[in-house]
Amino acid sequence: MRNGKILGCVALLSALSLDWNLNATLRAQVPKEHAWQVLQDGVKDKDTRTRAIAIRSLGLVRQDSGAEKLAVDALKDPATEVRIAAANSLGQMRARNSIPALQAALKDNEVGVIVAAASSLRALGDTTAFLVYYAILTGERKSGEGLADQQKKMLSDPKKMAQLGFDVGVGFIPFAGLGLGAVKTLTKDDESPIRAAAAVALAKDPDPKSGQALLNATKDKSWIVRAAALDAIAQRDDPSFVSEIVTALADTKPEVKYTAAAAVYRLSAGRRADAAN
Repeated sequence: MRNGKILGCVALLSALSLDWNLNATLRAQVPKEHAWQVLQDGVKDKDTRTRAIAIRSLGLVRQDSGAEKLAVDALKDPATEVRIAAANSLGQMRARNSIPALQAALKDNEVGVIVAAASSLRALGDTTAFLVYYAILTGERKSGEGLADQQKKMLSDPKKMAQLGFDVGVGFIPFAGLGLGAVKTLTKDDESPIRAAAAVALAKDPDPKSGQALLNATKDKSWIVRAAALDAIAQRDDPSFVSEIVTALADTKPEVKYTAAAAVYRLSAGRRADAAN
């Protein structure tokens, strides 16, 4: 009996030793190589959600040509969810070499991919992004041409527009912490959050056409779009806008009224500074 216990202990120790040796072997391997293989496997997985998660995770990897290539290739994935994840990741990883691929993604058939690509292009400092936001806000291209029928259909689908505003990660800043349901309750419609996001995105577009589009949006029927347009105008730091937005101080919506007040105050301060110089 005693010999049996001894043999059992020996067997247990042997097993523990084998397990320790196995773990030591794994530890001796280069963790980066193992992690890279896991990512590659995820990107090639048959399950759409798994691919999207793996691609989305690549956004954490910067200055890596291999990761960038995986994300760029994923822009052509048959699943919309994966293409959106790829477009978002390229912006997060600051992959400036991917700008041409993201510009090509602006011709995607799904508006979610288009907005995700525009968001990343904006993060990368590429002004092509402003063309998308201008079209979302105004319903037409900067060239003055009307949108194609397919584009109009995408941009006029309120439910899709509202959902993608949160899926893609763009939203009017004051409501960034709220869920879609809460914002819909506040705005009473589905389309305004994404149009408001487009207005804010145009804040740094120096094109006078965008400035005029923002001024027009301060009279929009949706209060959230009016507030967003005023927010963007304030960020443009152009004192010449003051006389155009002062009437918004009488807006019945406090969100608009006080945004207008802050915008007028900020821009007026800029006007005084210019006069002093």
